Amino acid sequence: MTPFAIAGIQQYVNPLQSNVDGMIHRLDVCLARFPWTQMVLFSELAPFGPLNKYALPSENEALDKFREAARRNRVWLVPGSMFIKDEDGAIRNTAFVIDPDGEIVASYSKMFPFRPYEQGITAGTDFCVFDVPEVGRFGLSICYDIWFPETTRQLTSMGAEVLLHPVLTGTTDRDAELAIARATAAQFQCYVIDVNGLGAGGVGKSCVVDPSSMVLHQSAGQEDMFPIEVDFDVVRRQRETGLKGLGQVLKSFRDRGNDFPVYDRTSGTDAFLHTLGPLEMPKQGTTRGLRVDVETEAEAPQPEGVYAAQHVEGMTGTR
Repeated sequence: MTPFAIAGIQQYVNPLQSNVDGMIHRLDVCLARFPWTQMVLFSELAPFGPLNKYALPSENEALDKFREAARRNRVWLVPGSMFIKDEDGAIRNTAFVIDPDGEIVASYSKMFPFRPYEQGITAGTDFCVFDVPEVGRFGLSICYDIWFPETTRQLTSMGAEVLLHPVLTGTTDRDAELAIARATAAQFQCYVIDVNGLGAGGVGKSCVVDPSSMVLHQSAGQEDMFPIEVDFDVVRRQRETGLKGLGQVLKSFRDRGNDFPVYDRTSGTDAFLHTLGPLEMPKQGTTRGLRVDVETEAEAPQPEGVYAAQHVEGMTGTR
């Protein structure tokens, strides 16, 4: 048995002020209550919320505080993610991995911003896996990334055994996302640690799923901290013998007899996708996608005011 204790912290996220000190307080409480915890994961954009006007440089005081908290508690820490602005002005939704010595050992920028809602955010291009010595390999993805199985396919092909998945989902599709988390665990024979926030950080319902798609923990809609001991030997055994002794999915993919032309953008096999129209915000009364004469569709006015998230300065509609 190769056990490793990972705690998710589901907390209220304030969108207009820093949540960093509150996160560190909850981290300290978690380690005081559950001192056997070895890694802690927070939700997407937990430190400063979903407004990209609070984007910071890659070296900043918040990261310094998280590094000190990880060192003081001797714990691996992924403090959700934050908007990071580079020297050219590009803003990326970026998560950092901090080891028990307080060193940043990896970082990852979200590959699939939640478009068309998450505007003004540059997509990342690099995958992220990292090793905990003598334990196993972890992969990192952020929220909407999990809707694209290619991301987890790449991470698990690189050896990831646990998928760390910070989330900011405050929308009505959270239940669909939970179904995707379970399917991801079964498809790729890995643990999925899915941590959502509250308030401006989401509707909660964080979960931990094992490689057979069994839900080991399901949060509700209140603050929660949930340490779960995962077993890397379960992942390794199942990848060798199959889910419950049945399908050996990763090996079947490895030994496949064909490739997928849809991934060759010059093949033309994705022609249907180019009939779907632009990736843009739906308008009131739109008939796009319906069997009507779209040329007669009346252009409805855009909503105004604070409830039109796409018009609020710095609001990305992240999830």
